[in-house]
Amino acid sequence: MVPLAHQLANDTLENRHTKEWLRDYQRVRAASEALCAPLHREDYMVQSMPDVSPPKWHIAHVSWFFEAFLLTPFLKDYRSLDPAYDFLFNSYYETHGTPFPRPHRGVISRPTVDDVYRYRAHVDEAMARLLEAPPAEHADEILRRVELGLHHEQQHQELLVMDIKHILAQNPLCPAYRDDLRDDPATPPVATPGELAWLSYPAGVRRIGHDSETDGFAYDNEMPRHRQFVEAFEIADRPVTNGEFLAFIRDGGYRRPDHWLSDGWQQVQDQGWTAPLYWVQRDEGWYHMTLGGLVAVDEHAPVCHVSFYEADAYARWAGARLPSEAEWEIAAEGVEIRGNFVESDHLQPVASAADGTVPSQLYGDVWEWTGSAYRPYPGFRTLPGSLGEYNGKFMSGQMVLRGGCCATPRSHIRASYRNFFPPQARWAFSGFRLARDA
Repeated sequence: MVPLAHQLANDTLENRHTKEWLRDYQRVRAASEALCAPLHREDYMVQSMPDVSPPKWHIAHVSWFFEAFLLTPFLKDYRSLDPAYDFLFNSYYETHGTPFPRPHRGVISRPTVDDVYRYRAHVDEAMARLLEAPPAEHADEILRRVELGLHHEQQHQELLVMDIKHILAQNPLCPAYRDDLRDDPATPPVATPGELAWLSYPAGVRRIGHDSETDGFAYDNEMPRHRQFVEAFEIADRPVTNGEFLAFIRDGGYRRPDHWLSDGWQQVQDQGWTAPLYWVQRDEGWYHMTLGGLVAVDEHAPVCHVSFYEADAYARWAGARLPSEAEWEIAAEGVEIRGNFVESDHLQPVASAADGTVPSQLYGDVWEWTGSAYRPYPGFRTLPGSLGEYNGKFMSGQMVLRGGCCATPRSHIRASYRNFFPPQARWAFSGFRLARDA
């Protein structure tokens, strides 16, 4: 799939046929349904913790987004399949209406899974009508919202994979989501990343963020592009591996408070953390839950499912630190966007060799924690209306991650992309690489 940012940026009705927009829409929508195809009906309903949404809710919510922000305002004769869906499947748009409480999404047994797929079909049919004959006076705004809606659905495709993994991991039978993943996780690709190397970058004033005039689509939180002075720094040529993180565990990393932030140490105490999420220790070694079932930990693969607190504690233990998001973006400048994305069909970080000359595995495999709080860039402005709630209102109490992961669609990522999670979150495909002052 050609990146949507390249396909849709700066397009108008005059230079891009609306059928191409519809094909993009259908391709993204089909990808969501393909991710759900291995699920059983019972899987669709489970909410394993408040941060996880049942797969049924994801499938409904992304349809609600198109209904609420495109069909209702722009398709004259549109009628919702059920007005109650506007309440049930609104995520957090308070200016649009009152959302159903997130921690209770798992109690909604009705509408059924079949009802939700009928809702998707209803929205898809209406979106086809809108895109085949959009009202000329609203064409540019429709295009902007279609593009935002497609990237929004791609975000939920990644969330689906994350949430499905967490749901299945609660089952003591350790069921596999799929038993036909590329390179079965039980026998991961053989690659040796080699000794960690450091790459140097000089001090100076750099431009950070998305350039809206040349770079195509981005979320509002990636803008505006702005100047930032960065001191000279070094960054690791690859992410920290499972084997390296095991050394931290064996050295008492989870038993000693001296490397931990106070809030992080409190999490260790309260939650009983002794290893990354999904890891279990057996007599013969460490195993972890994957979407292919329970398998031995590959010591060469990037460590995954660690919180910001764990990443920060490891960095202190290693005599280093986490990079700032500006440092990460500087390191990513000129690096080709390629790696282990959802299309690779591993759905798990895999080992890769690094050559020590350019940053390896910047994209794909694991979202990389940075040391930067999720705050607005200088001159940041939210989108108008309810869509302004998309990112801006979460700019408190969260940390920035960069680079995408093994569950991210390739066409969804870019160097300026700012993901964000609370520092204690572990169910995302999150890892990290080290940095240090020059």
